[in-house]
Amino acid sequence: MSQFKYQMLIQWSEEDNCFLVGFPDFSGQRWRTHGDTYEEALTNGIEALESLIIAYKATGEPLPEPTVSKAA
Repeated sequence: MSQFKYQMLIQWSEEDNCFLVGFPDFSGQRWRTHGDTYEEALTNGIEALESLIIAYKATGEPLPEPTVSKAA
């Protein structure tokens, strides 16, 4: 899946007492998964991104263009 350069946002939630994971390039729900630790959130985020890509391909929906930032 390394050819897909999508942003993954991992943010602590005091309300949920866990790290929330989202993908800004994909419309729909803001948060896709979570984890009790940052590492768990990252692992779950990778799995969620892979599942998103599979779902888009299965329905024939075009994948969104990834937002790409350039280093200074």
